Amino acid sequence: MSDLKSAIDELVIANRILAAEKVCDAFGHVSIRHPNDPKKFLLSRGRAPELIEAADIMQFHLDGTAADGKGKPYLERFIHGAIYELRPEVQAVVHSHSYSVVPFSVIGEPLRPIMHVCATIGAEIPVWDPQDNFGDTDLLVADIDQGRDLAKALGTRTSVLMRGHGSTVAGGSLREAVYAAVMLEVNAQLQLKAQAMGAVKFLTPGEIEKIRARQNKGRPGEGFDRAWQYWLRHAGFPTDE
Repeated sequence: MSDLKSAIDELVIANRILAAEKVCDAFGHVSIRHPNDPKKFLLSRGRAPELIEAADIMQFHLDGTAADGKGKPYLERFIHGAIYELRPEVQAVVHSHSYSVVPFSVIGEPLRPIMHVCATIGAEIPVWDPQDNFGDTDLLVADIDQGRDLAKALGTRTSVLMRGHGSTVAGGSLREAVYAAVMLEVNAQLQLKAQAMGAVKFLTPGEIEKIRARQNKGRPGEGFDRAWQYWLRHAGFPTDE
């Protein structure tokens, strides 16, 4: 039970961080795989991330059906369930509509890492277009079939863009997923500015691999953890060091 409580508390903080860093506004959501049952995940009821409290957290099966908790769930919970279903190593998922990322979902120009701290977003970021397999939709991931199609487009990567909608990132931990979601927005801002001035020299696949290996091996106070401490203060929480 203590593991579950800790996971819920950390998930509440993740929501507040994503709101404070302007990755999520009234919309968007973050989930974590259930710490005691890998065939379930934790996700808030449908509520703006900045407002979420522990009592809002619900439990879901991987097909998106509710397992525990009260309230109206997010429609797009299928994004999370389908990724957990396909990727057993994934422990957290963030879906957002961060404003600088959205243009890259519609212009045919790939979003690629431009700065070393942004390497976590991955070397290749595909664009999922529901038009390809579902025709005209409202661009929301409204059922498990669409969720699985999105998960397939993500594949083994960290990030996927969603045409005219936003993005989704997956991480091996909650802190990694939050980090990747924030850095996806940061990288989009930097890339838009750089491309306005001329040709961009992006990080190479080898550089990305080496940077990500260093980030994943970060000790306390380094990498994802250092960023988490910084964002805790931004979101109004004391650091946990």
